[in-house]
Amino acid sequence: MSAVRGKFISLEGGEGAGKSTLLAGLRECIEQHGIALVQTREPGGTRVGEAVRAIVLDPERRELAAETELLLMFASRAQLVREVIEPALHAGQWVLCDRFADASYAYQGGGRGQPESRIAELEQWACAGVKPDLTLLLDLSVATGRARAAGRGDADRIEVEADSFFERVRTTYRERAAAEPARFRMIDASQSPAAVLKAALAALAHLFEATA
Repeated sequence: MSAVRGKFISLEGGEGAGKSTLLAGLRECIEQHGIALVQTREPGGTRVGEAVRAIVLDPERRELAAETELLLMFASRAQLVREVIEPALHAGQWVLCDRFADASYAYQGGGRGQPESRIAELEQWACAGVKPDLTLLLDLSVATGRARAAGRGDADRIEVEADSFFERVRTTYRERAAAEPARFRMIDASQSPAAVLKAALAALAHLFEATA
């Protein structure tokens, strides 16, 4: 096992922001640096997490209460931290995660109206102190993001929400980025995929230098 702890990078953003495209580009570039990488997602990333994902995103489960959704998200996250993220970081690997705890502040907090204090308490318990070294926030207008997402097939339970829901999500993300400038890098997701990747790699430069 490596004595050097790995780096944890999370990607955040609203619907249609281009996280999947950026994840693929980042993975290729990180591996080109000879860095062992684990890529995962939320909710999901483990057998337990994927089962939770199926429930949370099922458009037929409209009865799911906001409190239930929040607890399910952190149940999935607790499993991911203990089964995947912590072991990988201890082994010196980098972890690239499609969403992490910031998503709960944005979606279950900003979007659903769950209290920030409640989310913070759950984060402290479920995440056991694990926090990304760097969070890339892909920022995009709700109208543009929803237009992009519309071409991806049937909408899931989250994607069917009203524009006002996603405006609150975006506002919360931007507030969190402003509150933690050392961890967050906000990227204009309206740019071309190549430009977004270039900006993301510039944000990762200090992490690459630390491993050189």
